[in-house]
Amino acid sequence: MKFTEGYWVRSENMAPSYAAQGFYAEKTERGMRIVAPERKILSRGDAQNITTITIDFIAFAENNILVKARHYEAYEDREARFDLNGQNVPFTAEITDDEAVMTSGAVTVRVNRQEGTYRFESEGKVITECGFRNLGYIRWGKQPSTMFPRENYLSERHEPYMVTELSLKAGERVYGLGEQFTSFVKNGQVVEMWNEDGGTSSQVSYKSVPFYMTNEGYGIFVDHTTPVSFEVASEKVAYVGFSVPGEEIRYHFIYGPTPKAVLVRYTDMTGKPALPPAWSFGLWLTTSFTTKYDEETTGSFIDGMAERNIPLRVFHFDSYWMKALRWCDFEWDDQTFSDVKNMLARYKKEKGLKICVWLNPYIAQGTPLFREGVEKGYFLMRADGRGVKQIDFWNPGIAIVDFTNPEAKEWYVGKLKNLLDMGVDCFKTDFGERIPIDVTYHDGSDPVSMHNYYAYLYNKAVFEMLREVKGVGEAVLFARSATAGCQQFPAHWGGDCSASYPSMAETLRGGLSFAMSGFSFWSHDISGFEKTASPDIYKRWVQFGMFSSHSRLHGSQTYRVPWLFDEEACDVLRYFTNLKCRLMPYLYRQAAISHETGIPMMRPMVLEFSDEPGVKDLDMQYMFGDSLLVAPIFREDGVGEYYLPEGRWTHLLSGEEREGGRWYRETYDYFSLPLFVRENTLLAMGGNEKLPDYDYTEGLELHLYALADGAEAVCKITDLTGQVVMTAKASRQGEKISFETDHPEKEPTLVVHGMEEVSAVEGGVKVVRELHGERMTGKESYVNL
Repeated sequence: MKFTEGYWVRSENMAPSYAAQGFYAEKTERGMRIVAPERKILSRGDAQNITTITIDFIAFAENNILVKARHYEAYEDREARFDLNGQNVPFTAEITDDEAVMTSGAVTVRVNRQEGTYRFESEGKVITECGFRNLGYIRWGKQPSTMFPRENYLSERHEPYMVTELSLKAGERVYGLGEQFTSFVKNGQVVEMWNEDGGTSSQVSYKSVPFYMTNEGYGIFVDHTTPVSFEVASEKVAYVGFSVPGEEIRYHFIYGPTPKAVLVRYTDMTGKPALPPAWSFGLWLTTSFTTKYDEETTGSFIDGMAERNIPLRVFHFDSYWMKALRWCDFEWDDQTFSDVKNMLARYKKEKGLKICVWLNPYIAQGTPLFREGVEKGYFLMRADGRGVKQIDFWNPGIAIVDFTNPEAKEWYVGKLKNLLDMGVDCFKTDFGERIPIDVTYHDGSDPVSMHNYYAYLYNKAVFEMLREVKGVGEAVLFARSATAGCQQFPAHWGGDCSASYPSMAETLRGGLSFAMSGFSFWSHDISGFEKTASPDIYKRWVQFGMFSSHSRLHGSQTYRVPWLFDEEACDVLRYFTNLKCRLMPYLYRQAAISHETGIPMMRPMVLEFSDEPGVKDLDMQYMFGDSLLVAPIFREDGVGEYYLPEGRWTHLLSGEEREGGRWYRETYDYFSLPLFVRENTLLAMGGNEKLPDYDYTEGLELHLYALADGAEAVCKITDLTGQVVMTAKASRQGEKISFETDHPEKEPTLVVHGMEEVSAVEGGVKVVRELHGERMTGKESYVNL
């Protein structure tokens, strides 16, 4: 929230009290505490009629310092709280008349007691600081108060806010804050933590996450479910300011020192993502939204994909699997689908598909389910006490399930279990953003803080039910709403984008910001949700979509099967679906790394190459795992512009080599795009191009790229639970490559790309050489070495 206008002007609505001195300082059980008055106390008279802010610095976890600054200590905010994981970590605290210094791990907090300011340091270097008038308590809209015996006697008539501002260095960039479709670098933006159903074309977001990180190797998590307001180098261009309503502000300073390490520590605290099942990485096809469909239609889509040899793994039924005006009563439309159980069984057994259906947490009036929920008290209630909160939104007179009520949660997921019994495998958990605030909750939670936090409770309930019924490793969602911690319940998709190149680019920006906010598994509607793409955009978006963790064809008013665009679209979709299936040994290992560490599969360039100046602002390309660089095409003429970081890069499809540290501009047809393999990579490719879930050790090829003299490349292969079952290693000394694996009986093939100077491979493995994308035969191939 903006409180000032330039250097000198304050809003006439504010009455601020800023920390001006560290008057008291003491060591506490887990850190240290500072009492900071709003003015310097130099005499006893200065200590009267004064506001103070109490600041606690707490060693919360490794390189994670919790800062709690509060005005009134006994104020009850009734705010919903994030479920955070902490640790007992050692710390030291030293207090003198001039300063209070606390150190935990690699982080030091240094408080200037004379000025009431503090800074974070590591190895003697200042990382960021909260300086003069950077920590304050704001009385907003303060009304007159008096000590005379009148109505406003000693009244506190104002809106309370706490604000903190942390400094930025010259050239420092800020990233994250959820799935934001605005510029990837957040400097100069005002970002409000308030989930909205607004599509991908504006500053509003489905997924607000009060966490940002910078290229200086630290992150800030503001631990509030209430609507945090971020002024990112905007109100004050050398600071990130964040404010919350209430009497206390809490935030975590998380030090890396690398961006990757920041995400590891952040997800240590807020939760690691579950590992989605391998089948979910295959191609998803939906009915689309408002299109007309029945069993004949869906069957024709599924058969059409099979006839064109396009591997389909999941089929999704969108909203109209239920009758109009009855969402969500979880009853199939029996006039459209007469024998659901047999239909789903046939799709699963004969077609080899997994089944997904759409849902949301809203129950329309006029259904038996609605009446049952009303009778049992399972919905959000009106704040004025006049019954259930209802809205004519989406469907008539909807009520909203109250997930703070344990019985309501079990009732809701119990209806979903019935669908699993019929053959459904997973759910698209749509909506969850437009949650009203003039309501009461079963557990008494503050409804304003629940607006965003509702997404957590909703998605958690459905995901945990799936895990309970299907088993660990088999649960997956297609979720739209989120807040901090929702990364534990994958996957998420980017919401309602449009069929245009600008919308494709804004979708990618949202995904990259989401990745910098701790989310690992993310998707989007291939070719756009609104409108209908041209064949050109459809094919380019297919390329982008198949190089996302999850890949789904979905739209609004028209179908998304490729033959409705042109025949070449079928060929392009088949080609890149086959390629993704072959890459699954690599991709699923990267997914397992995401599950273990919290480092996302889709990685902004600055996350992977944090020391390289040329990547700080890049938002139209990304790393897909640690070894593949992807730069989607966003132009009708097929021109791709991309930057390669320092090193040698090899195009995955053509075999052409490029030197890094520079920009390239090239034209690509629909069967290619800028897709490069990093140097010193041993890339696993499987022998199955029809399924994403198979034995990745069978028919395995290990592709060795640009291995430098003296370097080593390691590749790990997992099973379908994410456990490593095979490790291979290649090392190079001069003209010789040595190869070894702990499972030689699997007989993988080593494919050596380029490296014409290499003349020998040792290790008893079948070896094939590729030069410029062509496999060599005869004595050129190393086969006999």
